[in-house]
Amino acid sequence: MLQIGFFCLVALLMNQLASALHLPIPGSILGVILIFFLLQTKLLKLEWIETGANWLLAEMLLFFIPSAVGILQFKDMLKVDGARMVSVIVISTLLVMACTGLVAQAIGKIKEKKSV
Repeated sequence: MLQIGFFCLVALLMNQLASALHLPIPGSILGVILIFFLLQTKLLKLEWIETGANWLLAEMLLFFIPSAVGILQFKDMLKVDGARMVSVIVISTLLVMACTGLVAQAIGKIKEKKSV
């Protein structure tokens, strides 16, 4: 619970920072950047947050249910623009998957060269 509380605290603080500084970047992204920086600089050890992060990742689907249910109130819009919206979702998902795969391959090749 303490680890999940840490993530909630970081999210809250970064949202407030983004709002106070009128940044065009969401606080959640700032939080991810902050945690990445802390992990890279070894100021934050992975063991300290790993269990909470794994639990949040495992339960991620639950965080999308309210937004999926909320879509149901826009039935008329879905009838008119539903096909276009699904097309955008499918195309963007495929692009994200392809980019993620290419980046993962590039990182793998870099790590492979360093270990040789």
